[in-house]
Amino acid sequence: MRLALSYLSSAFFESFIALFQANKHFDLVFVFQPSPVTTGLPALLLKRLCGIPIFLWVQDIWPETLSATGMVRSKTVLKIVEHLVKIIYRSCDRLLIQSEAFEPRLKRLGVPTNRICYFPNSAEEFYTPMDVEINAPERSAMPEGFRIMFAGNIGTAQDFPTILAAAENLKNYTDIHWIILGDGSMRAWVEDEIKSRGLEATVHLLGRHPVTTMPRFFSLADVLLVTLKSERIFSLTIPSKVQSYLACAKPILAAIDGEGARIIEESGGGMAAPAGDARALAEKVLTMYQQPKAVLAEMGKDGEKYFKIHFERNSLINRLNAWIFEFSK
Repeated sequence: MRLALSYLSSAFFESFIALFQANKHFDLVFVFQPSPVTTGLPALLLKRLCGIPIFLWVQDIWPETLSATGMVRSKTVLKIVEHLVKIIYRSCDRLLIQSEAFEPRLKRLGVPTNRICYFPNSAEEFYTPMDVEINAPERSAMPEGFRIMFAGNIGTAQDFPTILAAAENLKNYTDIHWIILGDGSMRAWVEDEIKSRGLEATVHLLGRHPVTTMPRFFSLADVLLVTLKSERIFSLTIPSKVQSYLACAKPILAAIDGEGARIIEESGGGMAAPAGDARALAEKVLTMYQQPKAVLAEMGKDGEKYFKIHFERNSLINRLNAWIFEFSK
């Protein structure tokens, strides 16, 4: 309930600010909606007051994401949020979706097909293949051996129980190392589990680093890891780190379902195990561990090619500009 009040109070103050913008001329309101969906409410206010069209870029499906992450368990609150989602989505002139799998859900909420546009995430321009210098500080943090690298939030959705169970299955392979960059709500739990499972020699928590240094760290990995919990709602999404990984021309190892897994395998840029299946993830690790480095390098190049075709930033911006132009005529 406290979280819901926080979201609503934030939307209230943003709407209050929007009132002072209503006398200015805007052609269109663009809303980036990762979380929460209430970010769309100030835009609705401007539309009602000024008749301004709204583009809303949907990154997560609500209220299912709230339920899947355990952030909200009250069925009453979830029903209220779903009703709010319907109001916001039906009021938008275009709903941009980061995954094509979102479309059926939006249609069930009453959004017309002609308002739904597939607009996937790209990656920041600094995500690019690179070779770091011999004396690079990132090298000093790296253990010798086969490096599996995870970068991002250490949270509930990322399913660290599966990662650690897979690491435990492979703990006798002392040259296979799991390197975790980032921080989050599960950090303390992960630290405790590493100790209790006796994984100190093979699982390494390197903490948070500036996002611009990620490609430097990625260049020192053999494979890059992406995981999500085994929840239907997560099978519909494409984790944004997939695009970042592909752009850096490194092979991807995944324990995810649905759209994310499809893209990784379709690209030829990696391998995917079912979400939540630690044994299958460990088997995929061994498969990649046994590959010659040249094969892994080719896999990374295939992923980079796929990124340039499907997720390249400038081509996506041109697509967005074309949609916006339709409303400026």
